[in-house]
Amino acid sequence: MTSLKIAIQKSGRLNEKSVELLKNCGLQFENYKSSLISTVYNFPLEILFLRDDDIPEYVQDGIADLGIVGENVIHETQVDVHYLQRLGFGKCMLKIAIPNQSHLNDIQDLNGKAIATSYPVILKKYLNEKGVSATIRTISGSVEISPSLGLSDAICDIVSTGGTLRSNGLKPFADVLSSEAVLIGKNGIGSHDIVIELMQRIQSVLRAKETKYVVLNVERSNLDCIINLLPGVKSPTVVPLAEENWVAVHTAIEEHDFWEKINQLKAVGAQGIIVMPVEKIIL
Repeated sequence: MTSLKIAIQKSGRLNEKSVELLKNCGLQFENYKSSLISTVYNFPLEILFLRDDDIPEYVQDGIADLGIVGENVIHETQVDVHYLQRLGFGKCMLKIAIPNQSHLNDIQDLNGKAIATSYPVILKKYLNEKGVSATIRTISGSVEISPSLGLSDAICDIVSTGGTLRSNGLKPFADVLSSEAVLIGKNGIGSHDIVIELMQRIQSVLRAKETKYVVLNVERSNLDCIINLLPGVKSPTVVPLAEENWVAVHTAIEEHDFWEKINQLKAVGAQGIIVMPVEKIIL
């Protein structure tokens, strides 16, 4: 079977999580730091390690069939690719930030000001939508220091925790674009058998990451209350215990409402609650 190619970051904030995702999908390969390509031993796939800015164009031009990259890079490069799956990691926000001592209060106050950024395309679109006319100064790297050097009145850059802004005497001013890592493909690739199989694996890993496996004990008289709280993947598994009138309930709880569910379970008689991670969920 002919192998497909997937492009991921060679280095940077998405590299580690991209490699982790693919390995959790059961793919066996070496993460070569000094090489641009790695062959997957047990799946018809080759992995290209590239600069993140190059990944969308490689996919658009068909040099790579698939890619893992931040949405911000796709918007900035304006490529024609197909979104296949949001991956839930690498979440960040492209923000406009201003010096702590700045007197700017409203987005319209940026009229006539200079903004430094590595994302001129995204910033220009945002300013146009807001009806703001500002000078965009494109800078490659170290955008945060431009106000202190007198190069700009504000910056527009990727913000994850905000620590870099604070350390450079800056504060958030406006949200421009929300971004996370996504799986993209060249047009028409989504129906390929290899892609369908890979997507199934990725989705099973992502579902598992958002789910906890829970085992609890409860008196049979309270079982209906427990079941009403826990639908599980399809429905809870109920197993009789050696102690008469007691059962063990096995189920899955989604991460986003985990603690709320646990408190509700305890309130209706759940005891001995054991929580375990889930490796895969295949529907």
